[in-house]
Amino acid sequence: MISVCLATFNGSCFVEAQLRSILPQLNDDDEILISDDGSVDNTLDIITSIQDERIKIVNHNGNLGVVKNFECALSHASGEYIFLCDQDDIWLPNKVDRCLQVLADHLLVVSDCRVVDKNLNELHPSFFGLRKSSEGVVKNLYKNSYLGCCMAFRKELLAYALPVPEHVPMHDMWLGLLANCVGKVKFLPEALMLYRRHDKNASPTAQKSNFSVYQQLIYRIRLSFLLIKRLVLLHSQRKLIKS
Repeated sequence: MISVCLATFNGSCFVEAQLRSILPQLNDDDEILISDDGSVDNTLDIITSIQDERIKIVNHNGNLGVVKNFECALSHASGEYIFLCDQDDIWLPNKVDRCLQVLADHLLVVSDCRVVDKNLNELHPSFFGLRKSSEGVVKNLYKNSYLGCCMAFRKELLAYALPVPEHVPMHDMWLGLLANCVGKVKFLPEALMLYRRHDKNASPTAQKSNFSVYQQLIYRIRLSFLLIKRLVLLHSQRKLIKS
């Protein structure tokens, strides 16, 4: 079973196209868990109008922020395999199958994607090429390339990753780095998605950071401390993956 975890907030412009790119790739017993962070447009109306029983709305009080909104969806996931999903991208038809092939012997997979504008015109043929993406804890602490919307993982990762600590800069960075510490991670050099960039994106990924060098250093030190703290806890509980 697959759980697609999608966090929404005022996503009415693109969310229907995204959902319709995902649904044909899922089986009848799979699910799309949507945690909405208090949208004030008609995002939820558009989602419910699709009338597909595999789409499930996860209710909360809203205004959690990106990290906690995704954590809310993840905490309700029941599938063996979990895909992270943004509200404004497009999945290419072979995304699910290719990721599942990799997850047969990896804890987490990050696939490449094509970077496009709001009208799906190509801006760059490869996010990996743009970001120089590759695995490795130190490398991704220095320059993160764990792009959540391109990530899928086995559910057991949630036993190690949840709850997401306060002050983690982004959920995908936390999940990717922790997976890299406790299991096998694969960066798949195949573009399986159209990664849409526009003026309403929740994060500035693929663009220059707005944080100062000092701010970036502080959050990396903080994240390193949180990773070590979680790994020590997991080791004491003997939950670390051996494969």
